Amino acid sequence: MNAKPVIVGGGPAGMSAAMELARHGVECVLLDEASRVGGVVYRGPLREGVVLDYLGERYRDNMQALHREFEQHRARVDIHLNTRIVGGSDNELFALSQDDQVAPIPYSQLLLAAGCHERSVPFPGWTTPGVIMLGGLQLQIKSGVVKPLGRTVLVGTGPLLPLVACQLHRAGAEVAGVYEASAFGRLAKEAIALLNQPQLFLDGLSMVAYLKRHGIPLHYGWGVVEAHGEAELSEVTVAPYDADWNADLTRTRRFPAQTLAVGYGFIPRTQLTQQMGLEHHYADDGFLKPASDDWQRSSRDNIHLAGDIGGLRGGEAAMISGRIAALSMLLQLGKLDERQALSQRQRLLDELASILRFRKGIDSFTRRGRGQLALPARDTVICRCEHATRQDIDTALEQGVNDLISLKMRTRVSMGDCQGKMCVGYCSDRLREHTGKRDVGWIRPRFPLDPLPFSAFSAIDAQQTEEEI
Repeated sequence: MNAKPVIVGGGPAGMSAAMELARHGVECVLLDEASRVGGVVYRGPLREGVVLDYLGERYRDNMQALHREFEQHRARVDIHLNTRIVGGSDNELFALSQDDQVAPIPYSQLLLAAGCHERSVPFPGWTTPGVIMLGGLQLQIKSGVVKPLGRTVLVGTGPLLPLVACQLHRAGAEVAGVYEASAFGRLAKEAIALLNQPQLFLDGLSMVAYLKRHGIPLHYGWGVVEAHGEAELSEVTVAPYDADWNADLTRTRRFPAQTLAVGYGFIPRTQLTQQMGLEHHYADDGFLKPASDDWQRSSRDNIHLAGDIGGLRGGEAAMISGRIAALSMLLQLGKLDERQALSQRQRLLDELASILRFRKGIDSFTRRGRGQLALPARDTVICRCEHATRQDIDTALEQGVNDLISLKMRTRVSMGDCQGKMCVGYCSDRLREHTGKRDVGWIRPRFPLDPLPFSAFSAIDAQQTEEEI
């Protein structure tokens, strides 16, 4: 078995963990599906030529400092880029490399820092060409070669909305309006919590000021109702939301748009942790997350979690959690005694405390309302892979289905290539609303987590033949 610790995810959490291990003389293996380390900000077109100016001066400087420090320890990190993890077991992972080879990677110590993905919110017309996830639109902006067509409307909740609106305007795109689902009064109530990170709070105010200065309307307490268009998006309907995000359909506004960017936050990428059978539970916001303790240990002591996979807390918190996970691995490897490890962990937890207070304010402001579940019409597609509609789900609930596994068997939701990344969030929300239960179960993804090319199977057959000979 490979004695080196293995880290899955080359973002801020994985990089910080690798550096902490290197400082204590421990070499590790770092795997990432991108073409360079650094996390999601480096993904998308033209990855090698990406500059970080679009993210703002402070974040750009922090990322550049992280990369400079990482270079000092790179000799102790065995980096495998363009490598996608497609499954895992108790003692090894299975990785698909850029040359379409599937290979087992044994581990004794494992850190999973796979990040997060955007939350899908179904509504009438959400599958219309021209409707795009907010994070996906941001990837287009940073490429420098793709800009959205015509009038662009942004809907959803959270600080990414005004940020992307500012970035779009600076890139020369026409931003017709920004519609934040949560009311401004809810934001004002969280001012004290937000002041735990004053610079971030000021950054948010400066973005709002930028939008006002350039005549881009920002509407609080408004959200999407429907996207219209046949071959492509042509119009968008929005309406005011109440405190529970129920749309007032007597006050709708319908206007032309060619691009609709939808951003309702992110959820942890738990496909691998689910497939490996780790313990999970539902967070307050309804997403599934793997369980972890103050050492970032999962339900298995030798498997650790860091970054957004263990809860959405931002880049700085991700780096701290990566370092704590590394301290735990060093303790298990005998490279630190318990007193040293506890002392260093406490300093990191103290740093984390103010970040978490700030994050609690953000989470409270962007807390989703139950009215969002009523947006889809009867014929709105919920599972895009299997073309299951809201009517299919409603019928299953009426017939007595009360957990995710039963819903999957009855409607085929999550049985497609994405294995539920797009639809399970809505389905679990509906089940909790229908049953009143917090825990409605979860669906364990199959191997492989992502579709494999036929050439990968050929490589596996060739390897087995060689072993038999």
